[in-house]
Amino acid sequence: MQEKLSMHGSWTSRWIFVLAATGSAVGLGNIWKFPYITGENGGGAFVLVYLVCILLVGVPIMISEVLIGRRGRHSPINSMKDVAVESGRSPRWSAVGWVGALAGVMIFSFYSVVAGWVLHYIAGMVRGDYIDIGSAMASRQFEALLADPKVLLMWHSIFVVMVLVVVAGGVSKGLERATRVMMPALFVLLFVLLVYAMTTGAFMQGVEFLFAFDLSKLTMEAILVALGHAFFTLSLGMGAIMAYGSYMPSKASIGSTVLMIAALDTLVALVAGLAIFPIVFANDLDPGAGPGLMFITLPVAFGQMLGGQIFGFLFFLLIGVAAWTSAISLMEPAVAWLVEKFPISRASACMMLGLLVWLLGIACLGSFNEISDMTVAGMTLFDLMDFATANIMLPLGGLMICLFAGWRMKRVALEEELSLSKPWLFLAWYLAIRFVAPVAVAAIFVVNLYNKFAI
Repeated sequence: MQEKLSMHGSWTSRWIFVLAATGSAVGLGNIWKFPYITGENGGGAFVLVYLVCILLVGVPIMISEVLIGRRGRHSPINSMKDVAVESGRSPRWSAVGWVGALAGVMIFSFYSVVAGWVLHYIAGMVRGDYIDIGSAMASRQFEALLADPKVLLMWHSIFVVMVLVVVAGGVSKGLERATRVMMPALFVLLFVLLVYAMTTGAFMQGVEFLFAFDLSKLTMEAILVALGHAFFTLSLGMGAIMAYGSYMPSKASIGSTVLMIAALDTLVALVAGLAIFPIVFANDLDPGAGPGLMFITLPVAFGQMLGGQIFGFLFFLLIGVAAWTSAISLMEPAVAWLVEKFPISRASACMMLGLLVWLLGIACLGSFNEISDMTVAGMTLFDLMDFATANIMLPLGGLMICLFAGWRMKRVALEEELSLSKPWLFLAWYLAIRFVAPVAVAAIFVVNLYNKFAI
């Protein structure tokens, strides 16, 4: 097959792709959610189950997304169509790309609202708003932020602009240039916070919370939690990885590259836990506060510790960088398609989509104040967008990718794109993508819907 190149450009090296995809995967949920669910569901035992789920579900689907993207060399919508036609299948498989691109735009619209909270807390740490603050006051300050649509609008708007400026620059001058700066910065910030956590006097308590091997907590529900997080943590089902894969160098090994991304994503989540929980335990605070851990519990902790203002600023800066790198990947599939479909520049495409997500974001932030009483099935617009994407669109997208790669693509195309030196490696992936991954994703889909609507 004659090699195709993406009209959007390409990564200059495999490592840039690794960092960019890791940036897409590492987001807000990675840094607060994974450490918490690990500690609550058996520690080291949960980590082992999670790693198995990553290998059997997350990695096979991610490999599929990357190989489809690299095979098609277009946006996820057009890559799905072109690869389907090449395999003698219906071009209607492009619908998978449509679902992913739409999900990315929807997620970005409410993700930017939460990222705006992070920007607000970065500024608050600079001003010293949380010095010697108590839990009650921290809670009131967070509630006051949510109740103020003007402040939320300001930070939401700033974050949208931050993302669109990077995406408008294209692959080399935008995505890659940002990746070269932001991902090393994320790793440095994480390392500094880890060192700081070691000085709190509660570091081993944090280690025990995360890694104590407790099989009694490893219930079937915990296994389903591990399975669900293994799927969602790698940014699967939304086209972001497929878009990034279309810019991947043709000689780079897809299998080993995806394994590195999965390993880095897991490592960042675990190190984040080691950086966060010693600070929480050193201040006798609740590690199970969920999202409140980030915006209520930790500001209290930083406000009471020596040097807490500095390290609190670094922590929220870390969260902000993680949110930024993730949000960039959410916009790329839709922007790439617009540039392919219409005779417009990336800057124009970004302005068009930017206006859409900005307006959707305004509606989402209103869910916390002006339109909080407007609900559908008991959910505000913010909750509805979150539910629709996380529980319906992404699992369906992931399931369709499994079925397409495992049952509809020609095997010769799969073997050519993966270029695995050992036949048993291809067979292992092929069996996983045909049988294991689709069953697992279907289980995630059914269980999430059951948990939501079961009385």
